[in-house]
Amino acid sequence: MSTREIPVYLFTGFLDAGKTTFIQETLEDPQFNGGEKTLVLLCEEGETELQPLKFASSNVKIVTVEEEEQLTPQFLAGLEKQYGFERAVIEYNGMWLLDNLYGALPQNWVVYQEMAFADARTFLTYNNNMRNLTVDKMKSPEAIVFKYFDSSMDKMEYHKVVRVINRRCQILYEYSKDEVELDNIEDPLPYDINADVIEISDKDYAIWYTDMNEDEAKYYNKTIKVKGRTLLGGGLDDDEFVIGRHIMTCCVEDIQFGGLVAKWPEARSLEHGGWVVMTAVVRKEFNHMYQSEGPVFDVMNVEKVTAPEEEVATFY
Repeated sequence: MSTREIPVYLFTGFLDAGKTTFIQETLEDPQFNGGEKTLVLLCEEGETELQPLKFASSNVKIVTVEEEEQLTPQFLAGLEKQYGFERAVIEYNGMWLLDNLYGALPQNWVVYQEMAFADARTFLTYNNNMRNLTVDKMKSPEAIVFKYFDSSMDKMEYHKVVRVINRRCQILYEYSKDEVELDNIEDPLPYDINADVIEISDKDYAIWYTDMNEDEAKYYNKTIKVKGRTLLGGGLDDDEFVIGRHIMTCCVEDIQFGGLVAKWPEARSLEHGGWVVMTAVVRKEFNHMYQSEGPVFDVMNVEKVTAPEEEVATFY
């Protein structure tokens, strides 16, 4: 197996959202395509096709993947061995889940950039009818481009959909090839991050937990008051418990438990699965449950309470 690192440039989005056009323009750019051996992996066949005659194509190998099942580490490693390319450009099928692709990438294939594209004219309908796929494509790109945007559209509608899923990526609205607007809508947190005690309401748990994971440093040494369920056992020390809640991003199928480790001498007095309101200071320290440094609650107070009316946290 090759140990040479293969940079991957990944372009996602639904059919006819502009992925192929962007890849074409990228390959025509001599600053990107300066002679490096490049694999272009096409996982979707739209109305627009690549035109190799318009770019230096002698160093570019185009491979079409028609079935998702083809994408395996063995298949991709075989392409690397066969063609000896130095990097890969992947146009991913909008109906295939990204986790399957990430699971298929050989260990030496590293995603350097991920961009998502969406047709602004149909995006909101896709989101309403196939939200699981929208979430899948919005969760990890560094940037999303809304193609065919126009002044009659409400940027806030698109902004909210993206920010519920991904708080860090850039959002761009493309009115035409030469007119692109960067989203500059501010996203204030629904709680006071500078309060002496940051109180997290039931309706804000999902937003807070996501922000904690994406920008944990700003919470270190701050005091948090939050309601959640307590989990015991599973390798936790006697003075540890996990506090968290189930979070639903888009649908029942994607519900996952989002929790963090808390340290409290009386942890064993808690009920596994019980509800509490905890007040604690967030510390940065190594914890064996994370196998790395991360946020650990230094508990000040725990009060047992009844379950909230809505036990599953959402972003709505």
